[in-house]
Amino acid sequence: MTSDSPMEPSSNPDVELLKQEETQEDAPSPKPERVFDARQQRINELRLKFCMRDEFPITKNMIHPDGTLNQDYFRPPKGAKAEVVRKWTDKERELLIKGIERFGIGHFREISEEYLPSWSGNDLRVKSMRLVGRQNLQLYKDWKGNEQDMAREFELNKAIGLKYGAWKAGTLVADDDGLVAKAIEEQWPNAGKAIATAAGSEENSSVSTPCCRELLIVNYSSNVSSSSMYF
Repeated sequence: MTSDSPMEPSSNPDVELLKQEETQEDAPSPKPERVFDARQQRINELRLKFCMRDEFPITKNMIHPDGTLNQDYFRPPKGAKAEVVRKWTDKERELLIKGIERFGIGHFREISEEYLPSWSGNDLRVKSMRLVGRQNLQLYKDWKGNEQDMAREFELNKAIGLKYGAWKAGTLVADDDGLVAKAIEEQWPNAGKAIATAAGSEENSSVSTPCCRELLIVNYSSNVSSSSMYF
């Protein structure tokens, strides 16, 4: 070998093995053949057995003959309008208070029809719970009050709830020991006398004094417990 001839690189077995491994890693792995899922097959069989009903022709459109779901059936129809996202703003709150002043708590269907058609009566019932701070609105039935009245009721209910650990999700809830009901009775000591004198009075439906809730309970049986009276 002359000095001008190029030198051949020495062969390193470890380097060659490493190159082969890298080449194998870079090569795409063959896709496995699709294996039928036995569990899915069982599901399809159950659909065909229990979901396909001759008395309900619509079920034939929901499920393909092999038991798989017809995804086109569950897609929204063409031209369907997207559901409008509702937001409860100060404007809606003002309208609810206006409705309560006019119709009274408990008349949520009328309030919905007159002021808030996008909100159901049940929606407005829940919103009213937050306004006065009471989960059960039984004692507020037909009560009419303005924003200041509701703010006062809220604070009174909140104070009782925080004292007895019965303030949940922004509302006063009943407790198993009856402490909340007792606190309400102590808060309005003249409640019993007010009930006796208010029976049959039409004016009491719009009373906004702190004891207005007791004034509304004018028809109750003597065997009703104090806890059930207030919740």
